[in-house]
Amino acid sequence: MEARPSDAPARTARLTSSLIRSAIVASLGGLLFGMETAVISGANVWLKLHFALSDGMLGFTVASALIGTIVGSIAVGRAADAMGRRGVLFVLAVLFFISALGCALAWDWWPFMTFRFLGGLAIGGASVVSPMYIAELSPAAHRGRLVALTQFNIVLGILLAFLSNYIIVRLNLGENEARWMFGVMAAPAAVFFLLLWLIPQSPRWLVAKGRVEEARAVFAQCGTDSGSVDEEIMAIQASLDLAHHAVEEPFFRAKYRKPILLAVAIAAFNQLSGINALLYYSAYIFNMAGADKASAALQSVIIGLTNLIFTMAALTVIDRFGRRKLMLVGSVGYIASLSVAAYSFYQHTGGALLLGSLLVFIAAHAFGQGAVIWVFLSEIFPNRVRARGQALGSSVHWIMAAAISWSFPIIAAKSGGNTFAFYALCMVGQLLWVLLVMPETKGVSLEEIQKRLGIA
Repeated sequence: MEARPSDAPARTARLTSSLIRSAIVASLGGLLFGMETAVISGANVWLKLHFALSDGMLGFTVASALIGTIVGSIAVGRAADAMGRRGVLFVLAVLFFISALGCALAWDWWPFMTFRFLGGLAIGGASVVSPMYIAELSPAAHRGRLVALTQFNIVLGILLAFLSNYIIVRLNLGENEARWMFGVMAAPAAVFFLLLWLIPQSPRWLVAKGRVEEARAVFAQCGTDSGSVDEEIMAIQASLDLAHHAVEEPFFRAKYRKPILLAVAIAAFNQLSGINALLYYSAYIFNMAGADKASAALQSVIIGLTNLIFTMAALTVIDRFGRRKLMLVGSVGYIASLSVAAYSFYQHTGGALLLGSLLVFIAAHAFGQGAVIWVFLSEIFPNRVRARGQALGSSVHWIMAAAISWSFPIIAAKSGGNTFAFYALCMVGQLLWVLLVMPETKGVSLEEIQKRLGIA
């Protein structure tokens, strides 16, 4: 008699090849997220000149993708529940591909805006589904670092975008250089689409859909928290508790208040640091400080490399130190670096002092908020509303990103120092929130986190 998947011993407390492969492939949504986010930083001057844009219209053009991310992050929750996490990732790969080619070939401002909006839909969707898929697949002992692979790939994508922008600038392609910057993203989007065929559906989604035998097979390959596939499935079924909770029950209810407020807070603070202003306008900021085009592009590469190095450092310790300690270190780094950046603009020193402060800023972000946000959002909501909860956190993140990115060129043109001082003040607020409110979630199963937050 052929053994069922549940008859095989579950692999627990160690990383299996199936788990690693699935996490890496899903996290590639983050790579495209990062590239799509940062590539425009090298095209700001071209956009302004080519489409004859004012500072306000440049901000709106850059923010057009972010409008798409808001829509994508809100809409993707129900799609992820209906189609499955893996099914949505296929759709996102196609959107990334269309956006890359469309922006590269855009013949006017409105077509460019349309294709950037499609890219934004994909970014918003990826910010929800990639970390959620990995969290639902991973045993608690490894969940932090595996979900943080999404953030690693986001910053790797940012670095690749900055690096490709720099190489394209050095090639002196003239009028077409910005088009090449956008077009290169089509290749990784196509690779992502093909690799998605190698990974399974989320086992927790499969249980929610009553496809228990398929879920058993996935858990047998990827491991469980309890060491038993059957116990894992029973715990998930209890957390879903579909006999007492309708699948389509209202999300904004008193019993979900804690995770909702936690999600809104961490997402808002993420953007009130000014991180997207730096990523979208890095070359623009260095131009403001007196650097030429090639030098500004190179300094953006240095920013991206620093981001990658400190994200890798956070990845190695997030499951040992926990989420709160990383957030504490990052908050202090934010406050110090943003204060120095503000001073640099007030004193018109620019140059090495500005670059140094922004390098400390990006290191603080990578080691703290950047590494933690997508992990934390994927952990704090119950199984039955996780897609909608993650969508809420991501949509708040992207709404704030749009506001920051749209307003930055207008405010910075008048006073760059005041802009960075405001971000520093906001990070004092984040430090207090981490100290007084934020719970620790390291090493705790998703179902146990639900109980600790008092959700029946």
